[in-house]
Amino acid sequence: MNLKKIIIAFRIPTVIAVAFLYCNTLFSQTVIIPNDDSRVITTGVPFLLIASDARAAGLGDMGVATSVDTYSQQWNPSKYAFSETKSGFGISYTPYLSKLVNDIFLANVTYFNRINERSAFAASFKYFSLGEIELRETELDLGLIEKPNELTLDVSYALRLSDQFSMSVALRYLRSDLRIQALDPNSQAAGSFGVDISGYYQSEEVAYNDFNGRWRGGFALQNIGPKIKYDDAGRENFIPTTLRLGGGFDFIFDYYNKLSVTAEFAKLLVPTPPIYGTEYNYTDANGSGDYDPQNGTDTTNTDSLGQVINSNVILEGQDPNVGFVQGIFQSFGDAPGGFSEELDEFTWALSAEYLYQDSFALRAGYFNENEDKGARKFFSLGAGFKYSTVNIDLSYLFSASQVQSPLENTLRFSLSFNIGDGEYLEY
Repeated sequence: MNLKKIIIAFRIPTVIAVAFLYCNTLFSQTVIIPNDDSRVITTGVPFLLIASDARAAGLGDMGVATSVDTYSQQWNPSKYAFSETKSGFGISYTPYLSKLVNDIFLANVTYFNRINERSAFAASFKYFSLGEIELRETELDLGLIEKPNELTLDVSYALRLSDQFSMSVALRYLRSDLRIQALDPNSQAAGSFGVDISGYYQSEEVAYNDFNGRWRGGFALQNIGPKIKYDDAGRENFIPTTLRLGGGFDFIFDYYNKLSVTAEFAKLLVPTPPIYGTEYNYTDANGSGDYDPQNGTDTTNTDSLGQVINSNVILEGQDPNVGFVQGIFQSFGDAPGGFSEELDEFTWALSAEYLYQDSFALRAGYFNENEDKGARKFFSLGAGFKYSTVNIDLSYLFSASQVQSPLENTLRFSLSFNIGDGEYLEY
């Protein structure tokens, strides 16, 4: 009897696959059945994808092509070369899972300085606290308090290559201390580093019939770096390497009123999880090759379907266990669903910002992610106030997805100080 191998596509439900199996026991001895069809891409240190400043959060989590501000370090540091302010300092605070707990938060501190007409540098520190975790063996124990956290420290340098275009490079140190030392005294924090490369274009002000206008565009390759490993025996995790592309236009109606509209696209440059399956082998007690569930072999690796040969077979897609450089290139063509699934992995956002006399701003944005890739969908509102050298920004998020956002109904704050405001006049 010739052995045949049958691969059941992930679109066939498991119940149907099992029925199909029993109908073909006379013709096959090895069958691979899909384990699941999860398509969500996961990475280490995912807090890097959270907007840490209220202005970007109010614009639908975007910032690669918006106008320069103090917090451009997270989105596109090359914008600092267009700052009309000599230097600036900002602090921001974002409560996380505020409906459940009150001690999980994301904090950010940023400083930038425009060195001269053509260059600028910046540095920032981001801290994500997962709150306090109390460990007890019994209800009478005093308990041990652990405070897991993650953080980044980065620096950037921006250089203006022409009157309208600049580029920058940033270096980032990542540290993730999620292991609980009370359970494992030998545990250590995981660490890695990432590099950002970005560019920003801002046109001169152009006169149209009823208004003046200015075009903006930007790109950023963020967190290019080695995988992060949480323990010696554990698997390595990709850091969230991300490609961002964006463009926008400023409607300058007069000296007092300006409206900016912006669109942004982003994609994780991380391999897509393939479709895994479990490979089963079927033999009966007589060795005839006909599987009989009553007389089939029974070992510790056997379930009701048969003996497990391999529980981690790739049915569709590519092996994600590659280096971070290969993973970047592989991420553009490894989705099991082909080109259409690759497009599904892009998120997009739209925003509008109204600015009055450079002192008051109203913002709105929308962010969209495919249902099979995380289902993050939300609307955001924001406002900004400027008095002398002080800027205050706040934002609020409304979830538009069946998957509730951990930041839903959360009010976020940012405070920044401008030093040497108006020292550089661009146009």
